[in-house]
Amino acid sequence: MYLDTIFSQIGSSTYNLKVYNRSEEDINIPSIRLGQGEESFYRLNVDGLPGKTFQDIQVMAKDSIFIFVETTADIEALSDTSLEFLYTDKILFDTDGNQQDVDLVTLVKDAVFLFPEDLGDGMFETLNLGPDPNNPEEDVLIEGFFLDNSELNFTNEKPYVIYGYAAVGAGKTLTIDAGARVHFHEGSGILVGNTGSIKVNGAPSNDPELMEGEVIFEGDRLEPLFEDVPGQWGTLWLTAGSTDNVFTHTTIKNNVVGILMDSNDGGTDPTLTLKNVQIYNAANIGLLGRTANIDGENLVINNCGQASLACSFGGTYNFRHSTFANYWTNSFRTFPAVQLDNFIDTGDGIITEDLLAANFTNCIIYGNERRELGLIASDGAQFSYKFENCLIRFEDPNDEFLNDPLYKFSDLEIFPGLVRNNDPIFQNTNLNNFNIESGNSGAEGIGKSGVAPAQDLNGTSRDAVNPDAGAYEATTFPDED
Repeated sequence: MYLDTIFSQIGSSTYNLKVYNRSEEDINIPSIRLGQGEESFYRLNVDGLPGKTFQDIQVMAKDSIFIFVETTADIEALSDTSLEFLYTDKILFDTDGNQQDVDLVTLVKDAVFLFPEDLGDGMFETLNLGPDPNNPEEDVLIEGFFLDNSELNFTNEKPYVIYGYAAVGAGKTLTIDAGARVHFHEGSGILVGNTGSIKVNGAPSNDPELMEGEVIFEGDRLEPLFEDVPGQWGTLWLTAGSTDNVFTHTTIKNNVVGILMDSNDGGTDPTLTLKNVQIYNAANIGLLGRTANIDGENLVINNCGQASLACSFGGTYNFRHSTFANYWTNSFRTFPAVQLDNFIDTGDGIITEDLLAANFTNCIIYGNERRELGLIASDGAQFSYKFENCLIRFEDPNDEFLNDPLYKFSDLEIFPGLVRNNDPIFQNTNLNNFNIESGNSGAEGIGKSGVAPAQDLNGTSRDAVNPDAGAYEATTFPDED
C-alpha cells in the first residue's frame, strides 16, 4: 500500500484496506501488528480500535473488517543527510502460523517550515490589517508573521511550507529563485506590505513534466487526490502600496484567490508584472485587481469559481497574448471569465474609480458559458477598454445586448480585429492544457503582428506576420492512442 508523499511532520491522508472472511465460519486473527511495533511512524485503526498491535480480532463468517492506516513521519529521525526518504513498514497478520503481510510505503520530504510564533494558550502571532470597515473601533487581525531578513530568499534546495500569512515588510523584497516550490497550509498565503515587493524569478523548463525551472505555489497536501482541488489555501495578497511585484515562469494553483493586487503604488509603472504565468483552480477569482496597475503577457488562467480575471474598481490593465478561460465544473457559475468594472457598492452607496485603461491584445476570452465577457460601468467614472485582435465567446441569440453601448462589437475603435464565438479548440481544458490545434482553432492567425512577446508559453516562436491569439501558437495535437 503506497501512502503517497508527505512532508516531514505533516500527517498523511487516511487510507484503508478491507480484510475478508469468505468462509462459512467465524475466524479469529490472533495478531495484527506493525512490523516495527510501537516504534513505527504508521498508525492503525482495526475495526474501530486505534493502536499498533492488536490481539484476537474476530471476523464473522462471510463478513469483513476495515483497517485504516495513516502516518506522520519525522525525516530527521530517518536520515541525517537526505532531503527525501522512502519510509516503509508492514502490517503483519498472524493466523495460527500462516503469516501474511501488507507492505506500507511513504515518501517523506524535508522542507523549510515557516509559521507564526506560538504565544501559548492557543494564541498565535498575528498581523494587524488596520481598522475593520464594518467596525472601525476594532482592528482586523489574521494569523501570520513577518519574514525576517534571513527568510527573504526562497531557494530551490528544499520546498517551503507556510502556516498562516508570511508577510513581506515595508521596504523589503521577497526573492524566490527558479525551481522553488512553495506550499501553503489551509488558510495560509503570502502578504506583501506597503512599499514591499515580491520577485518570483522562475525560468523556462527543459522537461514539461518536471517543470524544473518553474516556481510553483500550491497547497501542502501532496496526494494525487488533492492535485487539482480549489480552495486549499488563501492567496498571494499584494496590498496597497506594494510596488514592483514581478512573477515570471510561475504556476499558482488550488487557492481561494490566485493573486490579489490591491490598489497600486501611485506611480505610472505597473505594480504587478506577469510573464509566462499560469493560474488554475481558484475557488473564487484567479487574478483580482482592485484599482490596480497590472501588465501581463503569456498569461493563462482557468477553472475559477467566479471570474478568471476581475479588473475591479477601476485601474490600469494591459494584457498581451494571454488566455483567459473558465471551464469551471464544480458548481454553477454566474461570473464571466473576464469582468471589468469601475465601482464598488459599500452598502452605504456607490464609490467609483476611473478605469483608465483595460487593453487586451491578441488574447482569448473563452469558457463553458455563453457569455464570457462582463462589462459593468458606473457613469460616475471613466471606463476605457479595448479588445484588439481577440477571440471572445459572447453569444447573444436573443439580441439582449444589441443596443447596449458597452457591447458595441462593431465599433472598430474598441473591438478592432474581433473574432466572436469561433471555438479555439483547446487541447484539454480538464487538464488545464490550453494549447490550440493547428488547422482548426478559431484563434489561429487572427493576431496583430509585432506584439510582444515573440515566443509563446512553450518557448515557440510566434508567426511574425499572422500570430495566433492567446498564450500559445497552434500546434498539432498528438494522437491519443
